[in-house]
Amino acid sequence: MSNFVEKGSIVRRIWSNPDLILLVFAGSAAEFALNRAVDWLFFTGKLPADPIGRFFSTVSYAQQIVFATESQAAEAIRRIGSIHAGVEEKRGQKIPDWAYRDVLYLLIDYSQRSFELLFRPLSNRERMELFHNFRRLGEMMEIKDLPKDYPAWRKDRQLHIERDLEYTPSTRSLFEQYRKHLGELRYELLLNVQALIVPQRVRRLLNLNAQNPLSYLIWSYGLVDGLGLQTVARWALLPPEHREAVERLDRTEMI
Repeated sequence: MSNFVEKGSIVRRIWSNPDLILLVFAGSAAEFALNRAVDWLFFTGKLPADPIGRFFSTVSYAQQIVFATESQAAEAIRRIGSIHAGVEEKRGQKIPDWAYRDVLYLLIDYSQRSFELLFRPLSNRERMELFHNFRRLGEMMEIKDLPKDYPAWRKDRQLHIERDLEYTPSTRSLFEQYRKHLGELRYELLLNVQALIVPQRVRRLLNLNAQNPLSYLIWSYGLVDGLGLQTVARWALLPPEHREAVERLDRTEMI
């Protein structure tokens, strides 16, 4: 049975690496706190109550799909759709199509930004491969008005950044929860990581400083990774009780 994402794909390489997944989480946590649809997260209460646990739940679904067969991916997507439908029924509203696109775009953009921050720029072929795999995911979720190719997606992604982001009381509340659950030192580390990976508009809205000490350490990641010391970085960002969950994100044997 065929795989949803072909073996050897750049998507598998990115989503098998816990360090890259943590960067996707950090960037997405910053940007979605600014999203005009963030009130949906407060309706369920799950993310504000347990942002780290919610992260691992979301990542689990994403990894299931990336490393699944076609039929397994379809079943996982069906479950996601069922969860969303249940929330919509309770609230008596539909999640807007643009909000679904925003979340899908986060996965595409921060997958690319994470890899390029730690390793190298993606080739044009890899960028197209990344886009088309997640576009297939969007199609299976029946997300409307998806761009046809990578250049069109880049334009639409920028439009969403300009149109759908604003700093609100919900933004402040979410970041207070990040601080509460991470502790002061890890929270400051999170802000420094976010400053390095988010787009300029996100950085400006959150008043993040990209010229922080962490920026001078990124260049050494390849050496750290080669020595097998990358778990130090993984443990630094999340509290000890989540270390086993971080290690379970490692799927390098499935690339």
